Amino acid sequence: MPDMTPTLSDKFTRNKPKLLDQVRDVIRLKHFSIRTEQSYIHWIRRFILFHHKRHPRDMAETEVTEFLTHLARDGGVAASTQNQALSALLFLYKEVLKQEMGWLKGVERAKRPVRLPVVLTRDEVHKIFANLHGTHRLMAGLFYGSGLRLMECVRLRVQPVR
Repeated sequence: MPDMTPTLSDKFTRNKPKLLDQVRDVIRLKHFSIRTEQSYIHWIRRFILFHHKRHPRDMAETEVTEFLTHLARDGGVAASTQNQALSALLFLYKEVLKQEMGWLKGVERAKRPVRLPVVLTRDEVHKIFANLHGTHRLMAGLFYGSGLRLMECVRLRVQPVR
C-alpha cells in the first residue's frame, strides 16, 4: 500500500492561492479600480483557455503573440480591446509571476478606425437640455460642463458645504 501522508510540497501547493486569486490580490494591493480588476481577470482567463488551460508560467512571448494575433485576426476586436488584453497579460507576467516579458514581435495589430470627432452646435445642445429634467439634466450638465466620465458622475457624492 503506497504512503498517503502529504509531503511538504503538497501542503505548500494546497495553501498557495490560485493564479487568478493572486492576480486579484496584486491588483488590490496596487489600488486599481474594480473595472480594471474585472477586465484583467477576464483577459487572463481567456488567455489560459485559448492555450488549453496551460499555466502562464509555462508560456512566454510566443504564446502571448499567438493570443493577441488571434484576437485581431479571428476575434475581430478593436485596437483598444487588443491593447487592453496586452496590458492584462503584461501585468500578469511582470507583477504576479515576476517574469520579464521580452519584445512581442510579429503581433498582428487590430486596425484603428479613422474617426472624426462629433461636435454638437449650440442649438443642438440647447435642444438636448430642454428635453432633460431632474437628475438626468444635472448629470448631463456635469458631463458637458466639467468633462466628467459616466462612472465618475454616477459615483459622485454630495457632501454638505459649510
